[in-house]
Amino acid sequence: MTDTVHGRYSFADFRLQNGEVLPEVTIAYATRGRLAPDGRNAVLVTHGYTSGQRMIEAGAGSSEGAWSTLVGPGAPIDTERCFVVCSNMLGSSYGSTNAATRDPRTGRPYGPRFPHITLTDIVTAQHRLLEHLGVRHLRAVVGPSYGGFQAFQWAVTFPNAMNGIVPVVSSPQAQSRDRVATLLARFERDPNWHGGDYYNTPGMGATLLALRVETLKRYGMGPDREAEITRAATAWAKEFDANSLLILGRAMESYDVTPDLARIRVPVLYVLSRTDELFPPSLAPGVMQSLRKAGVDATYFEIDSDQGHLASGADAAKWAPALREFMQRL
Repeated sequence: MTDTVHGRYSFADFRLQNGEVLPEVTIAYATRGRLAPDGRNAVLVTHGYTSGQRMIEAGAGSSEGAWSTLVGPGAPIDTERCFVVCSNMLGSSYGSTNAATRDPRTGRPYGPRFPHITLTDIVTAQHRLLEHLGVRHLRAVVGPSYGGFQAFQWAVTFPNAMNGIVPVVSSPQAQSRDRVATLLARFERDPNWHGGDYYNTPGMGATLLALRVETLKRYGMGPDREAEITRAATAWAKEFDANSLLILGRAMESYDVTPDLARIRVPVLYVLSRTDELFPPSLAPGVMQSLRKAGVDATYFEIDSDQGHLASGADAAKWAPALREFMQRL
C-alpha cells in the first residue's frame, strides 16, 4: 500500500514543558506504506517551519519542495518496506491544534493566548501519535530545516526510540533569535491584526502573501521564477495562520540541543546545501566536531545545489544516494 492516508488523532490533558495543560490536542498526520506486525518498520518524516504533512505525498508541494521522490516505492525511504509517518506539528496550520483552534474552556479561538510550546512539546505530541498508530520503534527520523530541529530533538528526548536520524538543511540550535520580534512588528502594521485576535476580521492574507514571496526568494527561488513564486505564495497565504508563525517561531528561539548531544545514541547523517544562506555549509565543521566529541557516529553530506534552502526537495536526486545508503545501513 503506497497511497497516502490522512488522519487525525486527538487526546486530552497534554502537559507542556512549562507546566500548562492543553485540555485537548489534535495532531493531523499523513502515512504511506504499511506498519509491520512488530511495529518496528516506521520512519518519521518531520516537516519544515511553514510546510506540513503533505510533503511526503506524491505530487504535492511544500516549502522545501516535494519529497515524493525521496519517499515512495523503491525510493530511499521505501514505502514498500517502511511505514512512513509525517505528523503536522502541534501549533502548525494543517489540521493540528493551533491558535485558530477553539479553546474548549472558553469556546473562542486561542489566538494570542495559545501557550508557549517548545520543540520538546512538539516531539512529545508526535510520540503520543506514534504510540496510537502502533509504532513501537522508528528506523529513522528524517526532516529538513525545522524538521531537522525535530530530528535532533527526537534523538535527545527519546534516545532509544530510533535507529538513526537525518537532519537536513538544519542545525542543533536555532540560527536566529529575533524572528518573533520581527514578525510581530510586521503583523502589528496590518489593520486586521487586533493583537492576534483576527479571526473575525478579513484576515492577514495580504501581509502573509508579501511575507511568503520574500521568504521563497530568500530560500533560493530565483527572480526568473516570479510567476511560480506568486502562485506558491498565494496558495500558502490562504492556508497558513499568522499566529502559527509566532507559536513555532517562539519554540524555535528556545531550541538548542547542543548541551545534550551526548544523549544521542544512534548514527546521524547531517546534510547541508552548498548555497543555503539560512544554514550555510560553514556550520558543518563545528556541528560535526561537536557530534563526534559527544561520541556520536556522524556522517556529513553536502548537496551540490544552486537551489539554496530548497535543495533537499528541489534537488532531491543529488543526495538521494546518500540517504538510501544510510537507510540501508540502519
